[in-house]
Amino acid sequence: MSTNAPVTPSTPTPVAGKLTDLEIKDAFLIFESVWQDLEADFGRENLRFPKEIILLGGAPGAGKGTNTKFITKTRGLTCDPVVISALLDSPEAQTLKNAGNMVGDREVVGLLLRQLLRSEYRDGVILDGFPRTKVQVECLKLLVDKMHSLRREFYNSTLSIHFRQPTIHIMVLFVDEKESIARQLKRGRETKLHNEEVERTGIGELLEDRPTDHDESLARRRYRVFKEQTWDALQSLKEIFHYHFINAQGPIDEVEQNILRELEYQSTLELDPRTVDRLRGVPVAGEIIVHARQELVKRLDSYELEHGELFAQVVGFIEKKVIPIVIRHAISGVAQINAEEKVLEDPMALAMLIDVFSERGYHAVVDLHKIEVPEKFDLETGMIKCRMKKVFRIQIRFQGSEIRRG
Repeated sequence: MSTNAPVTPSTPTPVAGKLTDLEIKDAFLIFESVWQDLEADFGRENLRFPKEIILLGGAPGAGKGTNTKFITKTRGLTCDPVVISALLDSPEAQTLKNAGNMVGDREVVGLLLRQLLRSEYRDGVILDGFPRTKVQVECLKLLVDKMHSLRREFYNSTLSIHFRQPTIHIMVLFVDEKESIARQLKRGRETKLHNEEVERTGIGELLEDRPTDHDESLARRRYRVFKEQTWDALQSLKEIFHYHFINAQGPIDEVEQNILRELEYQSTLELDPRTVDRLRGVPVAGEIIVHARQELVKRLDSYELEHGELFAQVVGFIEKKVIPIVIRHAISGVAQINAEEKVLEDPMALAMLIDVFSERGYHAVVDLHKIEVPEKFDLETGMIKCRMKKVFRIQIRFQGSEIRRG
């Protein structure tokens, strides 16, 4: 697909009701055209989209830019967000944005899908400003359908780890019209002062100065475009994906707490269903702290997808021989287990054991001790034959139970 396609204003979609048959057809044609170009340019086996996609939407002035860094840190992402407005930097698109309008759906979808194929987004990405119309919503649904289709296609192949179950979060930061307009105009004043200082001193970088941040009527129009198009589009995703409504009306620390409550880690939302089923017999500790969440999830899924038989043995050993001992030490929060389990002689099995306990909220440490055990005494030579005994010492730590004393 050519990224130099003409940019035209999007026709506002109806606020109420579903898409018309014509709109659904248009969305399908847009998406299929983009998808065919992707397959031709990259190859089907290389259409590897992010494991986790957080669609960050919000009213003008709701703080998407302010809160993006916090959300990125909370989810353990290392890549910069994909900001739709930054992708659409052609002169035609800039003119439309300055007037408070939006650019065409085809331009948005085409640029976005190509951007999402970049390797730095494989584990997860934040999308700032998508979707904004019902046609874009339909294209998002089609994309997720394609991601699931690719996952099924490569499910039992060596490429399965590249086509993991997608996790889609819809996050909406909301402020009312009065607050939105006030914040837009405040941003305009602060931007003007900042840019004047940069031009005077030559120190620093100029900030984007939006015409809508200096004109109350344009700021009001921008908010109403959001309510009439983007808000309704985002609401339509409520019943399909994980939806998070964030009250962004208050101070920053209060908004951050709202975000934290909405994005608490849930393994059933992120692991492959086969992995979840495999781990059901391992109880979750009271307070789960996941270290390096994306890498941990990726490793666990790779164990199930690529080393299923060994993974089953390790999980079975944990359930039958380790957990009963751990439960008996629920008060102290420390359990020591000595095992001569043969499966643990495989280094991969030890890695699996540690990762399983980490995912369940425990901290596990394993030491290998080799002990020579007398096995046979030769009367003629006086030599003692010994066998090497391998003992794995497993220490499991977790938050112990509080006991009332008195």
